[in-house]
Amino acid sequence: MDFDLTPEQDQLRDAVRALARRYGHDYFVRKARAGEHTTELWREAGKLGYLGVNIPTEYGGGGGGITELTIVCEELAAAGCPLLLLVVSPAIAATVIEKHGTEEQRARFLPGFADGSQTVVFAITEPEAGSNFHRLGTVARRDGDDWLLSGRKCYISGVDEAQYVLVVARIADESVDVDGGRQRLRPALFIVPTDAPGLEKSKLDMEILSPENQFLLYLDDVRLPADALVGGPDSGLPALFAGLNPERITVAAMGAGTGRYAIERASSYTASRTVWGGRTIGSHQGVAHPLAHASIQVELARLMIYKAATLYDAGRDLEAGVAGNMAKYASAEAAALAVDTAIQVHGGNGMTTEYGVATLLGAVRAGRIAPVSREMILNFVAQHVLGQDKSY
Repeated sequence: MDFDLTPEQDQLRDAVRALARRYGHDYFVRKARAGEHTTELWREAGKLGYLGVNIPTEYGGGGGGITELTIVCEELAAAGCPLLLLVVSPAIAATVIEKHGTEEQRARFLPGFADGSQTVVFAITEPEAGSNFHRLGTVARRDGDDWLLSGRKCYISGVDEAQYVLVVARIADESVDVDGGRQRLRPALFIVPTDAPGLEKSKLDMEILSPENQFLLYLDDVRLPADALVGGPDSGLPALFAGLNPERITVAAMGAGTGRYAIERASSYTASRTVWGGRTIGSHQGVAHPLAHASIQVELARLMIYKAATLYDAGRDLEAGVAGNMAKYASAEAAALAVDTAIQVHGGNGMTTEYGVATLLGAVRAGRIAPVSREMILNFVAQHVLGQDKSY
């Protein structure tokens, strides 16, 4: 059992950390408040190869796996620059296309993922279906050699920064009725240009400080060529699940990185702030113990994150699914605790923009809900790990 990164992974971590700290949380906040995107950071990370670490070398990538992408996600977040687009584009979309796309799709899209010049976001969530992707209402139907795609999606990240959106739908003529009229999911994934006729987007106003926006999508008979379908007619379900474990793992890495950032800021403050007789506030257990507790929770979450990434890269998908869900749960809880504790030990300063911790409140709170809620993870663990009857 080896808990050390390889020398190459260590070098990647150090290099990403150096890049991220050159930009820092002030850059992130400034961009978000101005309604702008972190374009400069994204482009530089792409040019340096960090966005394509999980892309095969034959397509211009680094030839690594989700472990390497996890390192990138964590270190950017640990510098106060959590980039959600890393999850939806390199982690989900690139993995789906690399594992289940046709050779033509891989040759067309993967080089752009590798250098960051192409962004593909992911659309699965729907207003009515919620977490139940077995009841998706977005439908694809044949029209000659083309496809017509209709439906609605919500909470779709970064559509305004992407050239394409990977839409999860069901094929109309492949749906069957089972269990008293309930429809079994026969999914299909389609690569849809974000400027396609019939595709409309509406920005959602969120109480989250982020340079990446959320959207409602409306698809009204969006016409797509036959090769917009990822893989073949039977690729839908395997392709969908291929993207979900990397999503869980990289979201967890962002949470752990954010927790590390908050604890670092708080530790620096408490080690230098002196009141009540000249002692640092960190010398008081009432301050130090909650901070130490939060630090322990973040470190425990990191262990599960890298376990999940290692299992995924080893091709142990079932085990990676369990570990990935546990990692996401642990990381979301740890990040929320770390940010809240960091604010508390700062006192009133914790709620100011200047001290750079309250600016993360919305993001870490959302992490306990999305991309899968803590309650659904508990359902999963109870059923699939503890052998309990399905409760939902």
